[in-house]
Amino acid sequence: MASSISASSTGSRWLTWLRAFRPAQLAVDGKERLRAALGALLGIGITAAVCHNAGLGTLTTWIVAPMGASAVLVFGVPASPLAQPWSVIGGNTLSALVGVACANWIAPVDLAAGVAVGLAIAVMFSLRCLHPPGGASALMMVLGGVTDPHVALSPVLLNTALLVAVGIAWNSATGRRYPHAQGAAPSAARTATEADLDAVLAHYNQVLDVPRDDLLALLGETRLAGYHRMLAETRCQDVMSRNLVTVGFGTSLQDAWSLLRRHRVKALPVIDRAGRIVGIVTLADFLKAADLDVHDGFESRLKELIRWSRTVHSNKPDVVGQIMTRRVRVARADRPLFELVPLFGSTGHHHLPIVDEDQRLVGVLTQSDLVAAVFKAERDAMAAQGSSA
Repeated sequence: MASSISASSTGSRWLTWLRAFRPAQLAVDGKERLRAALGALLGIGITAAVCHNAGLGTLTTWIVAPMGASAVLVFGVPASPLAQPWSVIGGNTLSALVGVACANWIAPVDLAAGVAVGLAIAVMFSLRCLHPPGGASALMMVLGGVTDPHVALSPVLLNTALLVAVGIAWNSATGRRYPHAQGAAPSAARTATEADLDAVLAHYNQVLDVPRDDLLALLGETRLAGYHRMLAETRCQDVMSRNLVTVGFGTSLQDAWSLLRRHRVKALPVIDRAGRIVGIVTLADFLKAADLDVHDGFESRLKELIRWSRTVHSNKPDVVGQIMTRRVRVARADRPLFELVPLFGSTGHHHLPIVDEDQRLVGVLTQSDLVAAVFKAERDAMAAQGSSA
């Protein structure tokens, strides 16, 4: 029994290992594939034609083989750090010089080939121009027995510069940012997400074929998609606060202010006798009515505002209806919660009255309710993932 279990476990590990060789799916459509293929056709064609007409030599020397690999990066993945102009030009040219040096100084070809590629990688890392075809450039010099350093300038440098020039023109014309510059944000302006990403990348400690800004954008879009998925089945009525503290149009300012302080809320929905919302009164409405933009006499002006006027005629407001905000954004109780995430995140809303199909107030959704719902959804998702594993 034990041996059969062990054999099954071993077979499962082998199957998992073999699956690692399965080609990954490319998440690009036919239009993008055609764009990359046509770009490479133009890049190599123009480079070869210019260098040929310049009389650089025979068919095998006016354009070098590593240009084909460089074209894949420049036109197929123009956002890659490995495909940027300095990476392409510096990587190919400097690696070619390394290969020439090894061909001159190391007699055994096998040893020279290994040293040339290894040293080329070290140089490209040091000078921040890591470019995979650069390894081919170094190897080509050794295997071809090239000992003249001028070959690194012509055709290698000339080929590479022409290819990059076509790459800049083609990618720009077809809506791809190239060069794909990476600007460092000031440390004071960096968000927690950026700092977390940098920490993870430092821990990962491997070269990624995705630029940092694109990776950050993908993480943001993934997070939004995750919120959408997690909150797709959650309605406002599932998370809203039902313990309502409301006032009427004729509620005195003194009573309304007392309710705000007693219940420690920032807003009071104003409803009519049928329970329909007619306005909302917030702390900002009190401050505006008391003209508290000026700090002098803050306390005295607020007390004067909420004190009930004992005269028949008064120039100051006495009831909620005189200072409330009449235009109130509301949401239906059955509305999906994820639709309200942008509202709270970008418009400064801190609370949102929730109404039923008859427009009667049934609850209030606050930022705290939304954050609690997102936290619960993430926790449930992690628990489900853990149980499935």
